Amino acid sequence: QVQLVESGGGLVQAGGSLRLSCAASGRIFSINTMRWYRQAPGKQRELVATITSGGNINYADSVKGRFTISRDNAKNTIYLQMNSLKPEDTAVYYCNVPPQGLLRNDYWGQGTQVTVSS
Repeated sequence: QVQLVESGGGLVQAGGSLRLSCAASGRIFSINTMRWYRQAPGKQRELVATITSGGNINYADSVKGRFTISRDNAKNTIYLQMNSLKPEDTAVYYCNVPPQGLLRNDYWGQGTQVTVSS
């Protein structure tokens, strides 16, 4: 079906930057919408950003002006450029393909840890 692999997480000081990547494989021709989520310990999973093949983009209010989602269709990859990082951005970041078209299930990567120190 669809497999997702995130990379790019790490430890960074407040104010720093990281770029996350999510590579998709499998039934990639069926993918239109892709999303970045994050989840901090003890908190609910939060939708961070959404991008479609048509170029529609949405961000959570908490990251507007700091994060940028993009995609490279030739590489079947989406990115999340994170600037001006804050300690509250600390979380495991997940790539997600929601049900769409012929894909009837949610697909998730294993997640990549982002830790922002104060």
